Amino acid sequence: MTDSAVSSDLPKWTFGDGPELADRLAALIVAGVKTASCSDMSIDPPPVEGERGYLMCGDGRPVAILETQTITPMKFADMTQELAALEGEGDLSLDYWQRAHRTYFTRNGVFAEDMDILFETFRLVEILDDDFAAQAPNHLAQERAGATL
Repeated sequence: MTDSAVSSDLPKWTFGDGPELADRLAALIVAGVKTASCSDMSIDPPPVEGERGYLMCGDGRPVAILETQTITPMKFADMTQELAALEGEGDLSLDYWQRAHRTYFTRNGVFAEDMDILFETFRLVEILDDDFAAQAPNHLAQERAGATL
């Protein structure tokens, strides 16, 4: 990948709130198991259906291009097992999703059981970093083994 590959006007998207979480979530996306995410309603700028952006890893490198497919406003408490599994995290259960997201939103000072969230689905358009992609299966194995939360 060259610097010119990221010189377009596409936005740069980092998932999570730190380098370690950004790497973990980016790896799940590149591995093809994470096709959704959620955020609190204050996300700025908000996601836009059809928009493409660079998926950034923890050190700020672009590792892929994503395209937002759907955006659904909902309550945190209304999350379903089916939607939670699309996030590809942990053991794919609703219980795991609730624990992980309570922790995340609390850490960021916005958690409430009745909070409004944006549930977003996206698709992987292109992998830009083959070295990062080669490590994605290792991240996935750790995720499924319960080494994260």
